[in-house]
Amino acid sequence: MRLAHSLLLVFMMLIPTVGIARDDDTPSSPPSTPVPPPPAWLAGLDALYDDRLRVAGLDERRFTAEHWWDIATPLLASKRGFRVEEIGLSVEERPLRHVAWGKGRTRVLLWSQMHGDESTASMALADVFRFLGEHPDHPVVKRLRARTSLHILPILNPDGAARFQRRNVQGIDLNQDARALATPEARTLKALYDRVRPEYGFNLHDQRMGYRVGDSGRGVAIALLSPPYNAAGEVNPVRARAIEVAGAIRIALEPYLAGHMARWDETFNPRAFGDLTTQWGTSTVLIEAGGIEGDPQKQRLRKLYFLGLVAALDSIATGSHAGVPADLYRDLPENGDVWPDLLVRGGTLSVPGQPPTRADLTVNFKDPLTERGGSIAYVGDLADARARHTIHARGLYIVPMPGPTGPAGGSASSRPIVPGAPAYFHLSRDPHGHDIVWTLAGDVDAAHPRPAP
Repeated sequence: MRLAHSLLLVFMMLIPTVGIARDDDTPSSPPSTPVPPPPAWLAGLDALYDDRLRVAGLDERRFTAEHWWDIATPLLASKRGFRVEEIGLSVEERPLRHVAWGKGRTRVLLWSQMHGDESTASMALADVFRFLGEHPDHPVVKRLRARTSLHILPILNPDGAARFQRRNVQGIDLNQDARALATPEARTLKALYDRVRPEYGFNLHDQRMGYRVGDSGRGVAIALLSPPYNAAGEVNPVRARAIEVAGAIRIALEPYLAGHMARWDETFNPRAFGDLTTQWGTSTVLIEAGGIEGDPQKQRLRKLYFLGLVAALDSIATGSHAGVPADLYRDLPENGDVWPDLLVRGGTLSVPGQPPTRADLTVNFKDPLTERGGSIAYVGDLADARARHTIHARGLYIVPMPGPTGPAGGSASSRPIVPGAPAYFHLSRDPHGHDIVWTLAGDVDAAHPRPAP
């Protein structure tokens, strides 16, 4: 026991920080089941990542499927054991491709980016391909090659990725199309599923940045789900294996993300792919990448996603997930409240033609990590509210910016400061906006950071 504790301390010293600061001082409840040390190989893989595993060219979260395949295709040479085939087309006739690797009996199916604006897993899968292809003598790669057959369908929603939007070009949520199979993308995934008949599945996603861990103020970096197969939420052997694999992911990531992992709501959804693949007999794990403050392109989170995914696959190859306590999954708090992105507290609205009004307001961004595309979410009394970022504006005026001028070049009216309106306003020391402290013009200007809390 002392040796194991010493090894864990050494491992913790080797792990580089991911820069996650606690969002509040809410104490963490001690887990009912202690989290075991991570796999012995994980520290070495971590050390290898930056120079020899991370695939260049995917430094930003927004990319097209065409760009991703240009980056990934050179990694997928047949001499490295990969087989690539086109198996379908999106609505706009972008190719959907199946990547296969491995010679083992245990079949695993992974699919990513069925929501076009959820790209972290696609970046991490490129890193997985490089790991499998360029490090054939690594013990984990040797185990995976001998004991598993991996089947991957990256970027299931290439039309959505082209627009960086959640739904496909028809406006359909592909993750909710497992029952109707109305879209060509969903039909392609189902056809591949029927062909592979996988024992294990991974439904790979991102989730909103604002989710908190349970009732705490801590942001969720990774959320896990073993989808239920019926409305009663029962656990049969198929789902029990998925719960064990989710526990293996937690074990690997706990040293990095303790207190910043959560569990998704387990309400059964008869339209969802994860729920139905579990019902069809596949031990399915859903992985959601939330966010890390200060990591706007999710590059640090991409690395942790990669490490957690490799740990999950290795637990399947070795069978080491068997016997992992279910409480390692069950102890994770559920995703809690979604906090707004920005709270301006204590200011005074100064709108032309209206009396000055003491009011708080919140802003949500279309892209919360880069703080772009802000819109007003709420105006009023928010004395008890909390947000990812807060500006204390006591003594300041919230002054709307002028709107676009009319076709005749007349004077512009002020932009509204009401829920749903784009967020265009000044914080000013005077009610007319002459002595400006800070400006939000839809996007936060990185050169002019928010006033200190």
